[in-house]
Parts: sequence; structure tokens; C-alpha cells
Amino acid sequence: MCDIKVLNVLKHLSPFFTSLICAVAPHVLYMNSLNCDVFEMKIKVLSRNPDDYLRETKRDIHKVPRNYDPSLHPFEAPREYVRALNATKLERVFAKPFLGALDGHRDGVHCLCKHPKRLSMLLSGSCDGVVKLWNLAKRTCLQTVQAHDGFVKGMCVHPDGNHFYTSLLKSVIDAQNVGLVGKKIDEFGLKQKNTTFDHNALNKGHIEDEPSSTILGKTVFQSMDHHWSDNIFVTSGQQVDIWDKERTEPTRSFTWGIDSIHNVRFNPIETHILGGCASDRSVILYDMRGSTPLRKVILKLKSNSIAWNPMEAFVFTVANEDYNLYTFDMRKLSMPLNVHMDHVSAVMDVDYSPTGKEFVSGGYDKCLRIFPVDKGHSREVYHTKRMQRVSVVRWSLDNKYILSGSDEMNIRVWKARASEKLGVLAPREKTSFNYNEKLKEKFGHHPQLKRISRHRHVPKMIYNASKELRTIRTSQKRKEANRRAHSKPGAVPHVPERKKHLVG
Repeated sequence: MCDIKVLNVLKHLSPFFTSLICAVAPHVLYMNSLNCDVFEMKIKVLSRNPDDYLRETKRDIHKVPRNYDPSLHPFEAPREYVRALNATKLERVFAKPFLGALDGHRDGVHCLCKHPKRLSMLLSGSCDGVVKLWNLAKRTCLQTVQAHDGFVKGMCVHPDGNHFYTSLLKSVIDAQNVGLVGKKIDEFGLKQKNTTFDHNALNKGHIEDEPSSTILGKTVFQSMDHHWSDNIFVTSGQQVDIWDKERTEPTRSFTWGIDSIHNVRFNPIETHILGGCASDRSVILYDMRGSTPLRKVILKLKSNSIAWNPMEAFVFTVANEDYNLYTFDMRKLSMPLNVHMDHVSAVMDVDYSPTGKEFVSGGYDKCLRIFPVDKGHSREVYHTKRMQRVSVVRWSLDNKYILSGSDEMNIRVWKARASEKLGVLAPREKTSFNYNEKLKEKFGHHPQLKRISRHRHVPKMIYNASKELRTIRTSQKRKEANRRAHSKPGAVPHVPERKKHLVG
């Protein structure tokens, strides 16, 4: 009776539904044993939402459903490790940092100046007094001007991008002939009244043959820099002078001792603060609002250049003659925040990236090094067979390129990330690169990945010098440990590495 009633109920259902119930879930039909006239039916049916797996258009990627339960993916970690290892190897395979050289100077390049408004424009000055204007996109020289008849020691650009200044270094005996020259760059294409610009004209620049103004100083100018917003620039030499564009006499002068200041830079955030490197091994901080210098810190050897962090107002880095770079916080000069070691000769120049997380340095060891701000060792080293002593380095404002000037009269263009692919990336390429970066970050502490990512081929000179420096440091540490072991407790104190290089 019960079987007949069940069959009678199933007859009223559609044939498809009946076959589905009987084929997929025949065990879910059951009847009440107490009353055969009433029965209960429990049906389990698969339900899918088409929005979860269908593409909106035929150009979209197929949606793949995935269960993220770790128990269902026991080999996920080994699979990701292999992917991270392959990504690290490919990064080293595609590491081609050198892009090209800008040749045309007939003497060593000692000044490079970035244009504040145009990424593709660069100004360079050499030891023979020649100033060149470059188009980086085309790697061509737009114009050459004989600005001086001597060493172009300093160069800076006005924030509006229409003027730049150069300073000339001559003999101290002929100090009266030391001139500060201002020149003008015309803005082609930017002054058109219609909305359609001539893109070829935008890439053209022009420098007037004669300076718009000349200022004669009483002392030798060794360096200069421009204020980030006002019509004020600073020069350094036997004293630090603050100049106004409309005046021929300095509005303020700073002196501390009798030693000259050979490098000076404005703070990009706290723009009234500036720092300078003096020949008495000191680094001096100035405030334009005051009448005297602020503070001074003395290192064991002379500092050649100073650079301010563009994202942290109190942090600056100096390039020193003792092969190291030192990052300081101006609020606490008793000890540097970090000591950056890897160069094997004097470091001549340093410049920060626009993000403030890294900086590039160059020196007499004929190579460039890129340091993270919070690390003591470089993440990258750039060198070529022909490059000689590097005198000036700059990091482009779009955070993609590095520029270097050296003694063999060339300006070289490098990639900030050696293996980065230039040009427009497809969305899938961006996703793949980001995924690989996260994998390398996740497994970066593994020995094999760390060895591959850190390994660099360097010239024999740098390799042998690094080996010698390691031997010297190891010997010094061993000698200090022996002295401490054979002395009274506390007679030979432990001195942190960051304090060993400071005098006061």
C-alpha cells in the first residue's frame, strides 16, 4: 500500500524530476511507519549561481572556484617555494640595469641637475665650464653653452623651471673673478593659448647664450643649492651665504670656525633648514631664520656630500671619505641612525629616491650602490668596464632611473630596479609581478633564495678590496676581544659600531 502511494505521488511529478530523485538520491525517500497514508520526502539538490562561474564578456578570464581550506592543499607551501625560487632566478637573469650613456662632454662631469617640472630634461656641468641641456627620452643634447672658462662647481634650478644658476670655482688668488651666473630656459609649447600643444616643442629647450645676471662674490663658491619654493639660493665656501634673486649682496651669512664648507643642501620639507659638509670633518646644520648655525657633528674623516630624506624632515645622509655613509637624525646627533658599509673607496655623492626609502651613492671605487635606508648593506651594485671614478649621482623624480656622472666624461642612465620591465604592462603582467614579489618576500629568509638574491659579480678590484677590508675588520675585532679578555673588567668597554666613527 505504501509503495503504491509513493508511486502515485511520483507519477504526478515531472519525468525529469522523478529520474533525478531516483538516480541521484534514492536513499532520501522514506515513509512514516505509523501512518502509511502520509510520508515525508527529503531531497538534496545541487544549486549553482551562474554569476559565480560565468564570464561577463568573452574577454574576461574564466572564474575558477577554489576552496582555501589548508587541509585540501597539503602541497601549497612547497609549490609556492618553487615559484619563489624560480622568480628569484629569473630576476637575476633579467637584471640589465644599464640603459645608455650621454656622451658629448670633453671633461669630467661634476654637476648634474634635475629639472623640477620635466622628467625628460637634465642639466650637466663639466670641469671645462661647459653646461649641456639633455633630453633623456631621446638621449640627445639639446644645447651646449660655454657658461664659464673654469670648473663648474655648483648648479641649481629655480623651482619654476625657467632659470638655473651655476657657480664657478677658480684659484683663491683670483677670488674676485669668481662669478655666479644665472641663465634662462625658455618654456616652449607651455605658453600656447590653444589647448593643443606641440609635443615636439615640449621636448625642446633653449638656453640663452648670455647670462641674465652675474653676481661677483667676495669668497670662492664651492657649492650651491636653491630653495624649494622661494626666490632664495645658498652658496658655500669660506662661509655660507643666503642670496635673494633680486639683490647682489647676500641677505645673511653664517660662519663657524675658519674651515670652508664644500657642500650645502636645503631641506625639502622644513625648507628653512639646510645642512653643509665642512673640510674640518664636520657636518653643520643651519636655520635661515636665525643668525648663527644650529648644531655640528664631527666625524673621523671628511664628509663629501649631504642629502636630505624627502619624506622624513629630520633625517639626512652624508657620504664620507672612510668608505661609509652615515644616516643621522638631526634631533640626536650623538649617534647615527645607521652606518652603510659596502664601498671600498671614498664616497663622493649621495641622493635619495623620491619615496625616501632608498638612496644611491657613488665614489672612487668606480661603482654605484643602492642602499635601503634601514639597512647597513647595499641591495644593488652597478658597474661597467669603462666607468671611472663617479663624482655625482642623481635619482630621477619618477623613481625609475638613476643618473651618474664620472671622470671619463660620460653621463650614464641606469634603471632603479635592475630587472624591472620598462614600458606599459598588461594587467596580467602586473598581477604576476606583484605575486612574485610577495612570494620572494615570504620566502626571502630561506638560505637558497637569500644566496641567489644577494650574489653579485663585481670587478676584480672591488672583490679584492672587499676581501681585504673584511680581513682588516676581522683582525681588529679579534685584537679588541683579546685585549678585553686580558684586561680588568670594564677597562676595554664595548663600543657600538655606530659610535666608533664619531669624534664629537
